[in-house]
Amino acid sequence: MIWVYMIKNKGKRLYTGVTDSPERRLVEHNNKKGANFTKNNPSFEIVFLEEYSYYKQARLREIQIKKWSRGKKEILIKRYLQGLKTKL
Repeated sequence: MIWVYMIKNKGKRLYTGVTDSPERRLVEHNNKKGANFTKNNPSFEIVFLEEYSYYKQARLREIQIKKWSRGKKEILIKRYLQGLKTKL
């Protein structure tokens, strides 16, 4: 499985990416490995995940989300987090 993810740090900075292991990727970001953006903005947590069967699908979704305004991304995150709470 391939995942589109969004992470947010304490300064409310958002980063969107694609990975086959969200947990591993989060550790890498928080250890300043990988994307230059996250190297300079540590202490991230996962705030959004979407699962895909194919990398191409996930990549297209990542590109779509990255083009969105901050407000639209926050709505997506809010809906995702509310969905998690109803499943618990």
